[in-house]
Amino acid sequence: MTDSTYTPTDRLKPVTDNVWIVDSGPFRAMGVLPLPVRMSVVRLEDGGLLLHSPTRFTPGLLAQLREIGTPRHLVAPNSAHWTMMQDWQKALPDATTWGAPGLRDRRQVRASGLRLDHDLGGPEAAGWPAELEQVDVPGIGGFHEVCLFHAPSHTLLMTDLIQNLEPEKMPAVTRPLLSVAGNLAPDGRAPSYLRAVVRMKGSPAREAARRLVALTPERVIFAHGAWFESNGTARLTRALDWLLRDEAAPKAR
Repeated sequence: MTDSTYTPTDRLKPVTDNVWIVDSGPFRAMGVLPLPVRMSVVRLEDGGLLLHSPTRFTPGLLAQLREIGTPRHLVAPNSAHWTMMQDWQKALPDATTWGAPGLRDRRQVRASGLRLDHDLGGPEAAGWPAELEQVDVPGIGGFHEVCLFHAPSHTLLMTDLIQNLEPEKMPAVTRPLLSVAGNLAPDGRAPSYLRAVVRMKGSPAREAARRLVALTPERVIFAHGAWFESNGTARLTRALDWLLRDEAAPKAR
């Protein structure tokens, strides 16, 4: 049986100065596909921690986090990566929670009772860490993924706009479908359905993609699969070529 995760799971792993990742999962996409999932952690200039796309909560992981700083920010960067937030909120009631535009209006989110203190993607609210730049990549149907650029470390944080799933970690029966969807390593991109959602937004989405490349990140961390540990700008450009080069995509009304 294949193991889709990046062990050890639910533990801090250093990336560069003031940046860590936490690998977790597997998350069962559509109840079937075992996806690895990843949280990014940034230590801010004031010593606080920002948890980007929080994964499974464990008391042991919280203890590790407290050894490196004080968790102060919880970020749900798109419409899919919020389901683990409530466990973290219960453990960290004083942490500020941030959500992608429109997330608070989604039926499932309202029904869950998730508290969102601020929306991402617009004018940055008071209290947002100055060292993290937001880039909102929009799509049709209310989709948004807000990417974060940590300027001091030249690290870009994303979630689903790149999925780079390693074939050997995926069940053999799923590999042909994942190949067709376009999110198998080493040339992983967003899955085909998500590419369509974003492409149909037209020029606002393309401009956001150009902004991401213009940040010239050294590394790109995302939620599913083998992240880009080096040569980040070139690999990001390749992974977003479907959007950067798509001048003919219609703009959604």
